[in-house]
Amino acid sequence: MMDREQYAPGPAGGAQVREDGEKRTLIFVRELCHAPEKVWQALTDPAQLREWAPFEADRSLGTVGATVKLTTVGAPTTRVTETTVKRADPAKVLEYNWGGFDMRWELEAFGGGTRLTLWTNIGRRFIAMGAAGWHICFDVLDRLLSGAPIGRIVGPDAMKFGGWQRLNAEYAKQFGIESPNWPPQPPQNS
Repeated sequence: MMDREQYAPGPAGGAQVREDGEKRTLIFVRELCHAPEKVWQALTDPAQLREWAPFEADRSLGTVGATVKLTTVGAPTTRVTETTVKRADPAKVLEYNWGGFDMRWELEAFGGGTRLTLWTNIGRRFIAMGAAGWHICFDVLDRLLSGAPIGRIVGPDAMKFGGWQRLNAEYAKQFGIESPNWPPQPPQNS
């Protein structure tokens, strides 16, 4: 495994937010140099999800109608949600709900690899944080698929990571929202 200390995320990019009234959807796109079938396996196989995703699955997400328990990783309180896979078109589209958030993954063959798009609803105050987190998850996924895993970086571990702080601020600026200080800073004494 590559030393995590050597990893530095690139600049914010590939994310946008769509607003429909009070509903916000984070759309995150990444071009990977891996075949759609290989990316599909990483999105659906519990063993591979444990290497990069912010949750663990107790069974494959690759079958329509499958009931899967998803456990959030790194959260202060363990949160287990049960979901039913709504759509699973192998190497094309995967849809389910994770903890109240609709997740739609689209895979498109592109330039010898895959254009991977994640669509997920998200609360306004978490847009930049979510984009920063998914940015790092996608980086970790890409390294896993390239055979150079660096290990999952999610939850509070990601927030303590210097690259996450920078990405959070960059995405906030890109989306035109105020970037909350994270973790919260104690008041300054004058």
